[in-house]
Amino acid sequence: MPRPLWTGAISFGLVTIPVKVVSATQDHSIHFRQVHLEDLGRVRTRKVCELDGEALSQDEIGKGYELSKEQTVPITDEELDRIPLPTAKAIEIVAFVDADSVDPIRISDSYYLAIDGKVAEKPYTLLRRALERSDKVAVAKFAWHNRERLGLLRVREGAIVLHSMRWPDEIRSPESLAPRQVELDDDEIERAVQLTDTMALDGITGFRDTYRDALEELLTAKSEGKELPEPAEGEEPEEGKVVDLMAALNASVEAAKESRGEDGGGEATVHEMRPRKKTASKKAAPSGRTTTGRRTGASKKTTGQKAGARKTSGAKKTAAAKKTTAKKTTGAQRTARKRSAS
Repeated sequence: MPRPLWTGAISFGLVTIPVKVVSATQDHSIHFRQVHLEDLGRVRTRKVCELDGEALSQDEIGKGYELSKEQTVPITDEELDRIPLPTAKAIEIVAFVDADSVDPIRISDSYYLAIDGKVAEKPYTLLRRALERSDKVAVAKFAWHNRERLGLLRVREGAIVLHSMRWPDEIRSPESLAPRQVELDDDEIERAVQLTDTMALDGITGFRDTYRDALEELLTAKSEGKELPEPAEGEEPEEGKVVDLMAALNASVEAAKESRGEDGGGEATVHEMRPRKKTASKKAAPSGRTTTGRRTGASKKTTGQKAGARKTSGAKKTAAAKKTTAKKTTGAQRTARKRSAS
């Protein structure tokens, strides 16, 4: 188990639970040192007094609060520890709330709370069971690193987790950041929703720090004198380029389906959309005539033209038929005369 960062107790009404605070996360980032490029000697940060220019050791350095450019008030750790604060050695639970009511932006660092001694086993289990059964999280106040903090207690795999939280006045307002008036088509919104469905996962496990992997590969190649890995190929985005949003969404949906082994030609999932707001009516046509009226008149005109064309065609056919009949009658009369003469 990692070294405890803080020891104290959870104050749960009249219940006291001795606990030790242990870091819940680990830093796997690759860290670099500052070195002298000529001989790779390490360069350290020296703490120097601005008045006499001397380098100081940690024992010679204390805290001070600057009231003005001319006046600084010194303060010691012992004076800070004697501040009359009820949460100095306790995590005091002040309320229970629904987990969904907590804005994630307020959550900061996370810590596990481990029991401190045999006496803490039963009340620790009691609080854990209460949180699990109520489906709520506990809001607590605690003092740490010379300041009072707001915390959140919840259960994770049988252990109680303490999340350090930011105070409400520490969250900046995003009011002036988001664009205000942007016109979007319903089809674009629907396609974006389909993209979220295609990329949906059951959880956020399974992701890997690919930058750290590439950095380790680079460091290994340099240390072993091997050829450095080639940079990944990729197109640089063109600044100021107008993007066809719908085409980009369609391509994104198809790519997401292919990456998941789905048929890219399948039917899109249809989501019910709210009816769009009615836009202002177009300017009325002059002389009181409407577009519908014009269309009706045009339709009638077209129908009359078609009817006239059909009549003309019928008359031509009738005339041709009469002419043929007349020819046949004349031929029959001539044949009859020849027979009589013979």
